Formats: sequence, structure tokens, C-alpha cells
Amino acid sequence: MNEIIFKTEGLAKTFNRRKIFKDISFELKENSSLAITGKNGSGKSTLLKILSGILSPTRGSIEMNIGGKIIRHDSYFKKLGLVSPYLQLYDEFTGQENLELFRDIRGIEATDNYIEDLLKLFKLWERRDDFVRTYSSGMKQRLKYAFALLHNPSILLLDEPRSNLDAEGIETVYKIMEEQKKRGILIVATNDSEDIEHCEQLIDLNKQETSGK
Repeated sequence: MNEIIFKTEGLAKTFNRRKIFKDISFELKENSSLAITGKNGSGKSTLLKILSGILSPTRGSIEMNIGGKIIRHDSYFKKLGLVSPYLQLYDEFTGQENLELFRDIRGIEATDNYIEDLLKLFKLWERRDDFVRTYSSGMKQRLKYAFALLHNPSILLLDEPRSNLDAEGIETVYKIMEEQKKRGILIVATNDSEDIEHCEQLIDLNKQETSGK
């Protein structure tokens, strides 16, 4: 595997002169993981959006280096997988059509067999031909995980990973988190103690510091 380095230096974000967070610095390499915690409104989701390239920081820098090559910010989506409540699916398409469309638009090298494997992993195979608008919130969450894993991302970012999932879904997600740490980098935004136990490093946005556990 090419060496993966993902690091930030002095990240800060301000909205309408209100400081969300400041001075977020960390460095992660493959086989490492980070939990981001903090009370509601502390900026957990905002920080994940910045790390994924959806938002720009007010100050500070982000660097992704894979195999000695700096990845451009506009190419982060090729290396990152993101699961978040604010991501939207295409309700007018089926679950399988959603994944195939995403693959074709992004130019992802994912076979039909791999899409089938993902749908089966997340217990969606029997509903693959149903419109996503008929899916429950838990099914939509599981489909978002299939999206995130479609291109075998080097870095996986999860915002509230247990959201809308039943016990079986949570168990599947925890297995994915452990597998991700073996082959890349895992970053989780959560206040759930069980989620945090799967991560080696911790950023508490209330304290604005990074620490080991």
C-alpha cells in the first residue's frame, strides 16, 4: 500500500464572526483513527465537511499525501469516503441505480459484482429495485455506507455512524470501521462512547486539543 498521510495545521472556522473552532492540528497515517467529539454546535460536522473538501476553512491548511504525492483538494473525493446525515440520495431512482449512477458519474472502477456485494452486505439486495423514496431512514443510512465504500477509499469519514441504524446495522458498521483501520485512515465525528472506543486518537472540540486514548 502507498503510504497515506493526512494532516491539518491550525484549522479554524468562523461563521458571521462567530468562532466555531480554532487551531485544529493533527497528523494521521494509515492504520490510524481519530474521533472528533464535542457538544452540539461545537462544529463536529463542520470540521468533517472541511476535511472532506465540502467547505473551506477560515484559516489553516489540510494536506493529503498518498505514496509521496500531494492530492489536490478538488480530487479529495477520489480518495475519501463520507457518510453523513446531510448527504442526499436520489429518491426517484432505485438503490442499485443510485450506486450505478454514482459510479458512472465519478468514473469509479467498481464492478457490478462489487455493487451486488455492497448491497448484500448492507441487507439491501432484496430491495435493490425499489425506489429509494420507499426506503426507511435506516435503509437510506445503509445505502450511504455503500456509496462511501464504492471506491475503497483511503480515508473514511463518518458523521454520527450509528445514526438511524438497528443493532445489526451497528455491528456491520463497527466491522467496517475496524477493516478501514487495517487498510487506511478512519475519522469519526461522534459523542457515543462505543464509537470512540474504536479510535486511537481523540479531538475534543470543547477543549480544542488532540490526545491519545
